[in-house]
Amino acid sequence: MLLVVASISAFTYDNSRGYKVGDEASDFTLKNIDGKMVSLADYKEAKGFIVVFTCNMCPYSVANEDRLIALDKKYKRKGFPVIAINPNDPEVSKGDSFEAMKVRAKEKGFTFPYLFDEGQKVYPEYGATKTPHVYILNKRNDKLIVEYIGAIDDSSRNEQNVKERFVEAAVNALLKGEKPTKTDTRAIGCSIKDKRNL
Repeated sequence: MLLVVASISAFTYDNSRGYKVGDEASDFTLKNIDGKMVSLADYKEAKGFIVVFTCNMCPYSVANEDRLIALDKKYKRKGFPVIAINPNDPEVSKGDSFEAMKVRAKEKGFTFPYLFDEGQKVYPEYGATKTPHVYILNKRNDKLIVEYIGAIDDSSRNEQNVKERFVEAAVNALLKGEKPTKTDTRAIGCSIKDKRNL
């Protein structure tokens, strides 16, 4: 039993897994709620991406949905669109099925792709542990470089209390050709639901 626990703990909490700031991120191909397959390579004109692992059921994710829509509306036209990915296994989190994703996206009027990480392959590569968990990627010499990892801002549950907008500050810096001053913050949210972690 102890061996099993150690194995699960390593999968869930090992900080050596996933990307660090400065790493090159790999592209992925995932199914969008419209049934089409989406890759970052599809966005020829993008300067980078705000990749966020999020879901339907986590109250932290729900509390950040309007913020994600606002980020997409503000930065998509400037070259940094939001790409949302649901990393949860619907067998573990029933409300996070592909069908439920379509319903939620329509209810909220998502302006960005909402992709399903079928088989939970992409989130471990990134090293995401929470929903929401943000990775800002910057295109440099045809490579996707990780420039920021963490939270959207400093008030995960209540937007009214936000004092520091981490994602906005990072993208604004990148648009000026500068490095973000804050590149790594703690993602606060629900643990990603994956039967390999149970």
